Amino acid sequence: MTEVPGEASTEASASGVADPDYEGPRRRARRERAERRAARDRAVAIENARREAKRKVVGQSADAPKTVARSTIRGLKVLLWSALASVVAVALGLVLYFTPVMSVRSVAVNGVAAVPKEQVLAVAAVAPGTPLLQVDTDAVAERVATIRRVATVRVQREYPSTLRITVVERVPVVVKDYPDGPHLFDRDGVDFATEPPPPTLPYLDTDNPGPTDPATKAALEVMLALPPDVVAQVGRIAAPSVASIALTLTDGRVVVWGTNDRTEEKALKLAALLTQPGHTYDVSSPDLPTVK
Repeated sequence: MTEVPGEASTEASASGVADPDYEGPRRRARRERAERRAARDRAVAIENARREAKRKVVGQSADAPKTVARSTIRGLKVLLWSALASVVAVALGLVLYFTPVMSVRSVAVNGVAAVPKEQVLAVAAVAPGTPLLQVDTDAVAERVATIRRVATVRVQREYPSTLRITVVERVPVVVKDYPDGPHLFDRDGVDFATEPPPPTLPYLDTDNPGPTDPATKAALEVMLALPPDVVAQVGRIAAPSVASIALTLTDGRVVVWGTNDRTEEKALKLAALLTQPGHTYDVSSPDLPTVK
């Protein structure tokens, strides 16, 4: 039997089998409504996102001036307080410098024994009532240092009204006879006093004693290296040159020292040798000390 196309289609529809590609009017209408709703929702979402982004940008722009303003105000406050503190400090300094609020009412002198305190005060020449800040402590120290017996000086301000002068006196190490009397020399070879020496002070025999004389410096180096119990036995130290130093003890014994090298070692050897009987103790060669 010959099939007629139109009849076959009619037949399939009549039999109740739906064509999957077929879209009826209602189905098309629903699909179009759903598409319109999705497009509208998308447009609303895009618009909301744009508004939110714009709001954030505007908010940040509005907050920036506030932040800058706070920083500026804080900086101005710090600057103002710093300037005020500087003004107060300068004003206080001027008050202390030019007025007797903190002035010298007492001068304390420490460390003096042989040097009279009155001499230190007279040489220091600090006028009572002088503001402490106007006292030139270096100049005062230099004036006090001109006293021959003074080795070092320290001058300090002690607020509110005291100036303290601390003195270290020179200590005699050797003595040398001169036509005008015995002269005392300290460890640096400084001739600082002309007066009778202490009973146990050794006499120095050098041609040109002084702080720059090599023989004097060598002799003093030996005296400072000796143990105290040995120093107490030394009556005279002779140094015609750096290479020929000799000691004469108070009991007449003689120590041949030689040069001033290996001084510490020689001092130890001599302390041991002096316990042995003899007249001449030779430590010029500390490796081979001898007693005669």
